[in-house]
Amino acid sequence: MIDEPDSNLVATLHPSPNIDERRRGLVPVLLILHYTGLPTLERSIEVLADPRCKVSCHYVVGEDGRIIQMVAEAARAWQAGVSHWAGESDINSVSIGIEIQHPGHSDGYPDFPPAQMIAVRDLCLDIATRHPIPQAGILAHSDVAPARKMDPGEKFDWRWLAAAGVGHWVPPELVGDTGPRLALGDRGEAVDAMQRRLADYGYGIAATGELDAASAFVVTAFQRHFRPARVDGVWDRSCARTLERLIAALPGHRNVA
Repeated sequence: MIDEPDSNLVATLHPSPNIDERRRGLVPVLLILHYTGLPTLERSIEVLADPRCKVSCHYVVGEDGRIIQMVAEAARAWQAGVSHWAGESDINSVSIGIEIQHPGHSDGYPDFPPAQMIAVRDLCLDIATRHPIPQAGILAHSDVAPARKMDPGEKFDWRWLAAAGVGHWVPPELVGDTGPRLALGDRGEAVDAMQRRLADYGYGIAATGELDAASAFVVTAFQRHFRPARVDGVWDRSCARTLERLIAALPGHRNVA
């Protein structure tokens, strides 16, 4: 159980019993951003601290920007569930989880308040001073669990956060209606190439050459995070060019002519 905050940004401690040790000596290299999907901060805290619910997170950020810590950063919170990124399937052992108080897509999906976004920015920057978390390791819950989750979603301002040094972002290619498009059920080399490039970036996707339901979920997750102007699960020129820009912008990447 947590005895003192890891960050001086924390307003309140509310320990959750839903924790265990990080496995295999793993340390946090990812920061996962969620929304709570619950109507009030009080209800979210109640669920995250209930041993019957078997979920938790390290931090919760209220709509007014108040930050509550529930799990020590050294501990393994139960926040990511069945998830995958860059070959790792125990995301809970390699991540710190921030829950953002928000009612979610099923309850109107309102905008994220400015005070809350500022608090998320400041908390992410603060966490990054204590852990080897790269910009490309700051992810949406939907990135690591695309078949199950859509949070924090297409209204979450990743562009603004990246401008402040939080997360990996490039200007997305403008959406258009020309060029090749890959949709559910399509097969072939173009689908295989798409799957391989998404896996190169980190998504948990197999190169099968078929755009099946699992692949469509990954495409949708990519759009929510990196190309939010159109979220439809269809891979188009805008998605492909945006992904190539993201890969090219990764540290250590070299373009080979």
